[in-house]
Amino acid sequence: MVGTSKNAGKSVVIRALAEALWRAGEAFGLCTIGRDGEAADALDGTPKPRFFLRPGTLLATPTSLVPRSPALEIVAVTPERSALGPIVLARVRAPGFVEIAGPPSSVALRRIAAALGEDGRFTLIDGAVDRIAALRDGDDAIVVATGAASAPTLGHAVDDVGALVARLRLPAYDAARPCVRVAGALTAAAAASFVRADERRQIVVRDATHVAFGGRAFTDVAARLDLRCERALRPVACTVAPLGIDRAFEPRAFARAVAERTGLPTFDVYAGTVAGPAAA
Repeated sequence: MVGTSKNAGKSVVIRALAEALWRAGEAFGLCTIGRDGEAADALDGTPKPRFFLRPGTLLATPTSLVPRSPALEIVAVTPERSALGPIVLARVRAPGFVEIAGPPSSVALRRIAAALGEDGRFTLIDGAVDRIAALRDGDDAIVVATGAASAPTLGHAVDDVGALVARLRLPAYDAARPCVRVAGALTAAAAASFVRADERRQIVVRDATHVAFGGRAFTDVAARLDLRCERALRPVACTVAPLGIDRAFEPRAFARAVAERTGLPTFDVYAGTVAGPAAA
């Protein structure tokens, strides 16, 4: 689960997915790149969505956040650490609110996600675009959240999520055609130099996380260069959070606009509605 910005609604969607998986009787694990599930944001004090987890849920969290109640059973101590201490895998034994936190690196997050999914368990990752490297293989799915908090107008929000989805959808490169491989990140300046040179070869990055710019700048460059990647990713849906602290977008219009721009089913988990392909 990734977002176009902070307060895009990722945690609300994770919570909804966790509840849906539990109701369907699916075993699942939960981890995050940061800290989630607390009552208020540690930086600005604003309220945050809590994680109410049901018995059987497996999660990764530091020992300092393991609560006395609800009951958690520690099933493994991992070699990973967060700023809040060693990270353990724990299973929820009694329903209640739980906080989770994750490691600072994508490599460590990948190891934790692999441990949570060892027996084929569905794993939810509350993540970020620059940490998508934590995904284990090409079958992993990405859900992109956007919200009224992320842009000054509905149009800007739609542009941002459209560019992000397009970036995540970079096609795999064709080994039979000429290419220029980019070591590290493709910056806006490097992309501009390729455009000025009228480069016609494939411009190949490791994956979408190695494109270091987005928004309209990415949309413009993608229209003029043949951008490709070695490792394709799989965005499957978008979500919208129509209400922000400073503004609100009309919910159905927002969802429809995101679905039309991205071509992905777009869910408003606040209203329980869907726009786009899944609506049919």
